[in-house]
Amino acid sequence: MVRPVGAITRGTTGHNRLRRADRWITATQARVLRSADRPLVVDLGYGASHATTLELFTRLREVRPDVEVAGVEIDPARVALAKPYEREGLRFLLGGFELPVPRPPVLVRAFNVLRQYGEADARHYWDLLRGRLAPGGVLVEGTCSESGHRAVWVALDRDGPRTLTFSARFNAFERPSDLADRLPKTLIHRNVPGERIHAFLSDFDRAWAVSAPYGAHGRRQRWLATATVLAAGWPVATRPPLGGTARWRLGELTLAWDAVAPAG
Repeated sequence: MVRPVGAITRGTTGHNRLRRADRWITATQARVLRSADRPLVVDLGYGASHATTLELFTRLREVRPDVEVAGVEIDPARVALAKPYEREGLRFLLGGFELPVPRPPVLVRAFNVLRQYGEADARHYWDLLRGRLAPGGVLVEGTCSESGHRAVWVALDRDGPRTLTFSARFNAFERPSDLADRLPKTLIHRNVPGERIHAFLSDFDRAWAVSAPYGAHGRRQRWLATATVLAAGWPVATRPPLGGTARWRLGELTLAWDAVAPAG
């Protein structure tokens, strides 16, 4: 047996912790799922409970009824605990970043698994996972808070990172830059003057402040106004499936990765 690649995470998880990411996946990656032949999705590093993998499976089956989902965990004890919850189309496997699955997945969800690594290692594992994707496949790698009320994730294809998405409950932050603690490992230490992500978050806060009058109608309206202000100077997605009012109303904002990529 090939030794799993990676290290055991804390495994903290809980019901609906990844609901925000799942909602984004089902809305924006539906074409990938529907166009694939025998689509396989991997939930990498699902943690101490099978719950979020089962939720992903249930949500994806509403988009593609025959999709198969494999929960992959590096801790044998966690895999053993999850095995009783297997069903047709849902399996739990021992493994790591090498992805011990029978065919290339069309989508990999990897949440809260790269925070324990250095930036260089995180980029290495990005490359490893991208190389395992099926043609047209997507890697969604991100981090969320314990409750799932704050989350940031990157969408990558086989050629590299494409978009960065911020998502939060409207009562889970005072200003948008509060989400900085959820940035992916490849960006979190770059949130300093001179880096693009720092400039973006600074402008995000300014747009939030300028949009304060809309707060009289609720924080959702303020977020909508903030997104419109930001889109005037940053490559924020303004049209479906990635952007526009329908996504913004959910507390989401997606922009092109190149706009915030590390300077060096």
